[in-house]
Amino acid sequence: MDFTAIDIDKAEGIECIIGQGNFSILTVEDLALKLKTTTPSIEFGIAMNEAKPRLVRAEGNDDDLKASAAKACLEIGAGHVFVIMMRKAFPINVLNAVKSYPSVCCVYGASENPLQVIVGATGLGRSVIGIVDGTAADSIETEKQKKERKDLLSLIGYRI
Repeated sequence: MDFTAIDIDKAEGIECIIGQGNFSILTVEDLALKLKTTTPSIEFGIAMNEAKPRLVRAEGNDDDLKASAAKACLEIGAGHVFVIMMRKAFPINVLNAVKSYPSVCCVYGASENPLQVIVGATGLGRSVIGIVDGTAADSIETEKQKKERKDLLSLIGYRI
């Protein structure tokens, strides 16, 4: 088995969700509807790899995000993997809706950080082994950093 790290190319500030499901011809459309109805202000593109006929299906309400998600799916190349690129929403706003969809098997990760997808390849095809989400921690937060974290959560409306 060969392993490859695929860099996910996305603009600064774009949130990305990577997962795997099945029944791509329905799932890509239904997840697009779930995203829009969960967070009406969201701008997004979603793409999903179809195992047969071996193509990327894409939906969304933003052409650039749709193209970015489709490009990432094609580069990952694993069957039934989906990529959501979005702005004007955080993963926390849509993750439960995505994970609860009947044909979603798993979500590998969701982040605005730089992402790499670790892909394994066999004679049959490719599989997502996991993701690398940003850089490694190198220290433990200080009291000052803890306060900054809590202040930020209040500023963006996640704490009263």
